[in-house]
Amino acid sequence: MTQPRPIPGFRAVVPAGGAGTRLWPLSRASSPKFLHDLGGSGRSLLQATVDRLEPLAGPDGVVVVTGAAHEAAVRAQLPQLGAGAVLAEPSPRDSMAAIGLAAAVLARREGDVVIGSFAADHVISGDGFARAVETGVAAAREGFVTTIGIAPTEPSTAFGYIETGDPLPAVDGAHGVRAFTEKPDAETAAQWLATGRYRWNAGMFLVRAEVLLDHLAQLLPALHDGLREIAGAWDTDRRGEVLGTVWPGLQRIAIDHAIAEPVAARGGVAVVPGEFSWDDVGDAAAVRDLLPGDPHVLGAAEDVLAIDAPGALVAPRSGRLVAVLGVPDVVVLDTPDAVLVTTRAHAQQVKQVVDAVRERGRDDLL
Repeated sequence: MTQPRPIPGFRAVVPAGGAGTRLWPLSRASSPKFLHDLGGSGRSLLQATVDRLEPLAGPDGVVVVTGAAHEAAVRAQLPQLGAGAVLAEPSPRDSMAAIGLAAAVLARREGDVVIGSFAADHVISGDGFARAVETGVAAAREGFVTTIGIAPTEPSTAFGYIETGDPLPAVDGAHGVRAFTEKPDAETAAQWLATGRYRWNAGMFLVRAEVLLDHLAQLLPALHDGLREIAGAWDTDRRGEVLGTVWPGLQRIAIDHAIAEPVAARGGVAVVPGEFSWDDVGDAAAVRDLLPGDPHVLGAAEDVLAIDAPGALVAPRSGRLVAVLGVPDVVVLDTPDAVLVTTRAHAQQVKQVVDAVRERGRDDLL
């Protein structure tokens, strides 16, 4: 596999937020999933993401946007990043504010660079990722908001979909986007896959910084103006004052709804195929599939005893022995202050447990 080279004028933005509630109690607001090694590689999801992006963006070309509460942990995991490479949000305002902040800061520092936004908590493998980014940068330079579409492996109802259109004459390998669609039901997803026109929306976007900000100025001018004001003060001693005044009033909205969907309707979005292995590690079942062996152990194997429990996933994080007997596909996430016992089939429903914990007033466990 050829080692990728840095792409001139490309900067990688890594939004690192969210609590990953479907992986509770391993992942929670105080210690979200991107800070954890969930694939048994010895690197957290965040570290693996930056490892993947640094060869493409260069050693000084990665910017991480995270919550102020996680800034210290992010810096500890990524000591190679410069002081200005971690942008700390005072509070969550969703993906548009996070990515828009990075775009505005980078545009002020470096001009109209191409930025690519890649979530901190996805697992990706294969050299197809570098090829997709290179093609995406080429499409972005043509003025498109560009996304990387994942080839569906099944008619999943867990993801949104991208409907691809005609090839772009100016960029080999890129297509126009007809529409972004919400998560479908199983029957609709199967129909879409049969057409060969649809790809999973993994939330990866590449775009020139000024193009993104221009779209934002047209579609959500108040959000645009607020981000520009913050960016203007970011590298000065006025940062704290401006953040405290402007940030709380910014609209909370995802980049999909703010930019991708309306710009696609105008013909301004392109998609490039993502021919690589991708997983958003959305729940314990996904974690189980990433790990070798059976039982699947996330942690110290000597702390797990599994008998007649095929497909078991056990995360021993309390220091005590976890024994499972006669329960196929069981999931046991054992931490010092909380234990979750469920099955692979119920992994997507763990948020119900988190909601119940919150209703009991146990914020210490969230």
